[in-house]
Amino acid sequence: RRDGQVRQISARELVPGDVVLLEAGGLVPADGRLVECVNLRTQEAALTGESEPVEKHSDPFTKPDLPLGDRRNMVYMGTVVTYGRGLAVVTETGMRTELGHIADIIQTVEREPTPLQRRLEQLGRGLALAALAIVAVVFALGLLRGEDARLMFLTGISMAVAAVPEGLPAVVTIALALGAQRMLRRRALIRKLPAVETLGSVTVICSDKTGTLTENRMTVTVLDVMGETQRVETLLRQGVPVLDADLVAGERPPVRSLGLLVRAATLWNDATLVEADETGGEYQAIGDPTEGSLVVAAAQLGFLKSRLEQRWPRVAEVPFTSERKRMTTIHQSDISPQQSDAPWQDAPFVAFCKGAVDGMLEITTQVWSGDRAVPLTDELRRRILAANDRLAQDGQRVLGVAFRPLSELPATADEAEVEREMTFVGLVGMIDPPRPEVKEAVQTCKTAGIRPVMITGDHPLTAQHIARELGIAADGRALTGQELARMSAEEMEEIVEEVEVYARVSPEHKLKIVQALQERGHIVAMTGDGVNDAPALKKADIGVAMGITGTDVSKETADMVLLDDNFATIVSAVEEGRTIYDNIRKFIKYTISSNVGEIWVMLLAPFLGMPLPLLPLQILWVNLVTDGLPGLALTVEPAERGTMRRPPHHPQESIFGRGIGRHILWGGLLMGLVSLGMGFWAWRAGRSDWQTMLFTTLTLSQMGNALAVRSSRDSLFQIGLLSNKALLGAVLLTFGLHMAVVYIPFLQDLFKTVALPPGDLLISLALSTVVFWGVELEKWLLRHRR
Repeated sequence: RRDGQVRQISARELVPGDVVLLEAGGLVPADGRLVECVNLRTQEAALTGESEPVEKHSDPFTKPDLPLGDRRNMVYMGTVVTYGRGLAVVTETGMRTELGHIADIIQTVEREPTPLQRRLEQLGRGLALAALAIVAVVFALGLLRGEDARLMFLTGISMAVAAVPEGLPAVVTIALALGAQRMLRRRALIRKLPAVETLGSVTVICSDKTGTLTENRMTVTVLDVMGETQRVETLLRQGVPVLDADLVAGERPPVRSLGLLVRAATLWNDATLVEADETGGEYQAIGDPTEGSLVVAAAQLGFLKSRLEQRWPRVAEVPFTSERKRMTTIHQSDISPQQSDAPWQDAPFVAFCKGAVDGMLEITTQVWSGDRAVPLTDELRRRILAANDRLAQDGQRVLGVAFRPLSELPATADEAEVEREMTFVGLVGMIDPPRPEVKEAVQTCKTAGIRPVMITGDHPLTAQHIARELGIAADGRALTGQELARMSAEEMEEIVEEVEVYARVSPEHKLKIVQALQERGHIVAMTGDGVNDAPALKKADIGVAMGITGTDVSKETADMVLLDDNFATIVSAVEEGRTIYDNIRKFIKYTISSNVGEIWVMLLAPFLGMPLPLLPLQILWVNLVTDGLPGLALTVEPAERGTMRRPPHHPQESIFGRGIGRHILWGGLLMGLVSLGMGFWAWRAGRSDWQTMLFTTLTLSQMGNALAVRSSRDSLFQIGLLSNKALLGAVLLTFGLHMAVVYIPFLQDLFKTVALPPGDLLISLALSTVVFWGVELEKWLLRHRR
C-alpha cells in the first residue's frame, strides 16, 4: 500500500515507509513493523533455525534488545507467512535487512588454513633446507676424498631427492579422496577435500539443536490429569486401553480422563493424519507441527481422526487469537447408547477448548476427576499450575484441555458465549525429542576429548532440558543471545570455555562464539541448516550443513553436508578424519625414516673408507619404488584400536609429535647401520656383490619398516597381516620388482647390480628383519610403559 492505495509491485521496488499486505503462504518481501495483525504466524527458520511458526502481534516491545526470535511485532525478509494475515510498515530493504546483513557477514568472513596445511607447509620448509644441506655435505665429502666431481654432484642431487618424500602430495590427496568416499558411505558428503583431515583435529563441535540433536518432529510425550502424569511411551508399552475409555462408566477414573484428553486433542485439531498403511508402518501428519504431534499420538492410542470426525463432526469454531492464546471447536455429539456414560451425558453438542494453561484456568469452573466434574478449588488450581511449571521446566510445550456440554448450538460462535464455565480435563506436554543415537555419540565425543556445544535459537528452558538429557551439560546452564550481546571479546573468550549451551542466539552471536573458541586455540566444527548459520559455517574450521533441511546457502558455504542431518554422523566422520590423519603420519613416519636410513649410509660410508655405497640410480629406485608403493598402501590402513578414546592432536602440534620424530631418528639410524654394517663386512671380505647386498638389505629393511609402522602401538601380530591386504600386496610386489633388478640381465646392466647367490640373499633377508623387530620392540616397550 503506497499513498493510501493498494498496488502490486516488485519486491525490489519497495522502500522504507511502504505498507505491505501479508497473507498465509506468502513470502515476506522486506523487514517490517506490524501495525495490524490477525492470527499471524510466520516461519522464521531461515533466520533462527527453528521450524516452529512464531505467533505475531502488533504491540510495542516490552523489553529492549530482544533477540530476533522474540521480536513478535516484526516480520523479516525471506520468512514465510504460515497462518493469518497482517499489515507491516517496511523498515529495511535489500542489504539492510536481517537477511542482507547475514549475506554481508558471509562476504567478510575469512577462512584459516587447516591444521594439515599448516603442518605440511612447515614440513616442506624443513625438508627443503635439509635437502640443500645434504647436497652440500655429500658433495664436499666426495671432493675431499678425490671422487669424480660429476658423480658426486649426481649423488648429492640423488640424496636430496631421497630426503624429500615426493609421494607426499599424492598420498595426501589419495588419502583424503578415499576418506571422502568412506565418509559418503557413512552419510557424510565432503564438499572441500581438506575438511576430511581437519575433522580429525576437531576439539569442539558446535551443533544446532533442532533436527541435528533432536528429531525435528514435535512429539507428545506426557499426558497429565488431576496432577497425575502419564508418559505416552509407558501407556503404549503397557497397552493401557485409552480408546473410548471416557465413555465407559466402569473404567478407572484416570484412564477415563486420559481418554477424554486424547479425544479432545484429536477433535479440535486442523492437522491431517496420514495413516500407517500409507507410510510403511508409522503415522505422520500434515499441518502445524504442534497439532500434527497430537493427532499422531492419538492415533497411536487408537483414536483415528477421520473416524472420530465422522461420529463427532465439527459444526462451529472460535478461532485462535494471540490475545486469548486458545481456540475452541464445537462438535455434534454421537447420539448412541454409549453417550449415557459420556462426561457430557446426553448433551447434543460439546465444545472442546485448547490453549495456554493460565488462560484456560480463567474460563474453567470445574475439573474432570475421571468419573465426575468437581469444583475448581484453589488447591486444584495450584496442582494444575505446578504440573504446568514442572513440564515447562523440562522443556515441554504445554497445552491445557477443557470441554463444555452445550444443550443447543450457539447462534454465533462468540468467544464470550462459548468459552465460559468450562470443565478442565488435563495437560498435554510435547517436545521435539532427542535422536536416540545422539546420547551415545555425545559420550563418544567426550571420551575422545571433544567438547559438544549446543547453539540454538530456541527457548533456554528447552535447550537446557535437551542438553541435560543428552549429557552435553550436567548443570544445563544456558547463556542467551542478550547476555552475549553485552559481553566484550575478552569476556567471550573466557566464557566459551565454561558454557556448553547457548539459546536465543542470532547469526552474529554464532559467529562470535566460533571466533572466541578459535582464539582459545580450538579447532571448531559448526553445524547449521539455515541462511542464518552461513557466516558461522564459513568461519568455522569445519562447516557442516544439513542435507535434508539445509538451505542451498548453508550447503554452498559448508565443507561437509550431513545426508541424514544426524549429529552421530559427525562423530563417525571425526573418527574417519582421525584415521586419515594417522595414516598420513604413518606415511611420513615410514618414508622419512627410510630416507634417513639412506642418508646415514651415504654419510657414514666415506668415514669407513668405503667406495660409494649406492649409485644415484639405485638411490632413486629405493626412493621412488620401494618407498612409493607401500607408502600409498598405508593410506588405506584401517582405524587403530582406541582411535576415539584419545584426545585430538593439538592444533599447534608438530607433525613429528607423539613419538614420530624419535622413531624417524632411531629407526633411520638402525636401518642405515644394519645396511652399512652388512655392506662394510662384505666389502672388507672382498665380495664382488657387496654393493648389491647393501642395496638389497636396505630395500628389504624398508619393507619390514612398512609392516611394523602400521600401528603406533599394537603389534603386527595383533592387528593381523591380512587386515591391510593392499600393503601386503605392495610389499610382495616391491620384493618382486627388486628381485627383477637383481636377477634380470638388462636391469642388472642398468642398475649396476649382480646376481646374488642364495646364501648372500638369505643373509641380506635375515639382517633386514632387524628393523622390523626393532620397531616391534619399541611398541612393546610403549605398551608396557603405559
